[in-house]
Amino acid sequence: MKTNNVVTNMSSGKTSYGCQLNSPSSEQLELLGMAGFDFVLFDGEHGTFTPDNLEDQTRIAEMAGLTPFAMVPNVESSTIHSFLERGILGIHGPNITTKEDAEKLSQASRYAPEGMRSLSFSRATYFGYGPERSDYMAHANTQIIVIALLEHIDVLKNLDQILDVEGIDFFAIGPKDLAQSLGLPGQMEHPKVKEFENIVVESVHNKGKKMSGDAYRAVKASQLFYTAAKSFIN
Repeated sequence: MKTNNVVTNMSSGKTSYGCQLNSPSSEQLELLGMAGFDFVLFDGEHGTFTPDNLEDQTRIAEMAGLTPFAMVPNVESSTIHSFLERGILGIHGPNITTKEDAEKLSQASRYAPEGMRSLSFSRATYFGYGPERSDYMAHANTQIIVIALLEHIDVLKNLDQILDVEGIDFFAIGPKDLAQSLGLPGQMEHPKVKEFENIVVESVHNKGKKMSGDAYRAVKASQLFYTAAKSFIN
């Protein structure tokens, strides 16, 4: 059965490295695998991915040795289910501001008894011809990584309750949307944004939970290409 590179690396204390893609690119996926990356993050919130091309991109990522993660546009169970059915092993849930948001994200991402993910015959479940369903479901629950994105000032009102929700593996901060919620559009380095970040990180660690940066690093494909292009010109 499929394994998650990030989960494997975590068990041995290794940092994982990933790359975020905003649009499909089979060539980039192959090159990222050759370069030694551990995972790819498909941006299904802001990017141009559709169910059709996401499924093919997930296949190529797996062939390249990359674990496929995805940013989903919302945490509705039907949305998360659609991404997981393509073979995604990491769900990045946006705009988590309440305990209820975190619970929806967690419950939709795993099978019972840990969650309420629906079981069907998709490529994620080997089209129904793979291992015993109970074995598959138990294994899949151990390989899914769930990341809650905290990106609104209202998070601070509910932070303790959010951190108490079971099934969230990592927390991350979205500074661009956070800055907007503070009335500081585009000012991601503003002291108020940094203050929020410090409060969240300290609270997460005090609860014995992890920020995404505690286990992995990710870079945007556009950043890699742009910086390499500028370096070449210079």
